[in-house]
Amino acid sequence: MTSAHTLTPLSAPLLQIEQLQVHYGSVQALAGISLSVQRGELVTLLGSNGAGKSTSLRAISRLVSASGGRILWHGADLAAVPAHRTLKLGIGHCPEGRRLLNRQSVAFNLELGAYLRRDRDGIAADLERCYGLFPRLAERRQQQAGALSGGEQQMLAIARALMGQPELLMLDEPSLGLAPKLVAEVMAILAELHQGGLTILLVEQNAQAALEIADRGYVLEAGRIQLQDKAEELLKNPQLKAAYLGG
Repeated sequence: MTSAHTLTPLSAPLLQIEQLQVHYGSVQALAGISLSVQRGELVTLLGSNGAGKSTSLRAISRLVSASGGRILWHGADLAAVPAHRTLKLGIGHCPEGRRLLNRQSVAFNLELGAYLRRDRDGIAADLERCYGLFPRLAERRQQQAGALSGGEQQMLAIARALMGQPELLMLDEPSLGLAPKLVAEVMAILAELHQGGLTILLVEQNAQAALEIADRGYVLEAGRIQLQDKAEELLKNPQLKAAYLGG
């Protein structure tokens, strides 16, 4: 049988969202947003609290149901895909709040990220790759995750998501609560992953840090996309500078 992948033009986005709507009861969280992510891109989704950024990622991961619009992955509609299958399709989600198993070791948390995989040699190789990316995790591999600093816990959450071998890595506020030095460190790691070919959709309130490493950006306000452009253009945009960059 011919797969949907082979029917999709090479130029088609890896992820395409068309007029997506999400409601929480009578409250509309997303009011018909459209965006795309091409293979190999780092795209950032910016906005203040309550703008709909996290809801967007949760809808892509099928953790919340859409009340309208479409989410296309490799050109195929995700409407009938249950949440537990999105990772198997190649969509990795690193949620806000890290959600680690605090009483388990760093190594256990990382291995948990590969729970759908059966390639033991590949898992072992990816563990070492993660320890290479995050040397502090290597030093603390037998420590409980709850004993790590906030920055180290964020690194562990990112590394755990990488262990699932995602084709698209979605990150929700990875800089939240981190000191400026650690924000720069996390962003540098994301930039390195991007330069290595990983496709990333990054939700951030820290617009400056996100746009400095992104290819393109979207700005959400009250569930609607108000701005979209190349990252370097958004950094110069007076409307964005006034709202998010202190300009």
